[in-house]
Order: sequence, then structure tokens, then C-alpha cells
Amino acid sequence: MAQIVSHNPPSVHAPAGGYSMGLEFSQHRRLLFISGQVPEKSDGSVPEGFEAQCEQAWRNVIEVLAAAGLGVTHLVKVTTFLTDISQVVPNRAVRRKMLEGHEPALTVMIAETVDSKWLLEIEAIAAE
Repeated sequence: MAQIVSHNPPSVHAPAGGYSMGLEFSQHRRLLFISGQVPEKSDGSVPEGFEAQCEQAWRNVIEVLAAAGLGVTHLVKVTTFLTDISQVVPNRAVRRKMLEGHEPALTVMIAETVDSKWLLEIEAIAAE
């Protein structure tokens, strides 16, 4: 079983919320690389509004984890691509809710998505 240790050294600025500055994992058996998940449901529909889209993208990440027999506690790195700086705070709130206290290494960027109806995309790496 992988051992995951969080590293938040006092000599580096404290994490702004809901993530670790670094995660070290050892004795892992496997890695799962999750492609960017967009806020589409299985029927191809896209929820209205940022928070609903954020929750859907996270549900998609969680479904990929589950398909591999893993859960959110296995996430070691998450990259979120937002389309507007105003989404940072609601993104943080949804992420904290969906991760239930787990704090992986994290990067958030402002970018343009391939389809303008998607307000974000989330990619991740999990380890066991």
C-alpha cells in the first residue's frame, strides 16, 4: 500500500486552501493518470452555471477513480483549468466539498477550454 506524506515546509508560504505544497508517495503499486474531465454528463448535456459544472467535472474524476478501484484519497496531483479568475473561490469551495478533506498537490490555471460551453476542466494523477 502506498504511503503518502504531505510536505508543507514553514519556509514556504502556507497553502491558500485545500491543497498540499508537496506530496511524497512511496511503495506505490500503480499510478492512474486521469485525462482532463469536462463538465459533461454521460448523456452529453452540460449543467448550467459554474458550480454545477464544477461538481459535474469532479463527479467525472471520481467515476474514473472508481472504475480503477480508487477514491479521492488516492489523488496526489490535480490540475484545474478555469476560464475566468472569478471562478477561483467557488472552485475552491466545490473542490473541498468533493475531496472531503483530502489535500493533494494542486495547480489552478486560467485558460480557454476547447468548447466554450465548458467553464473548466480537471485532470489528475492518483497513486496506490
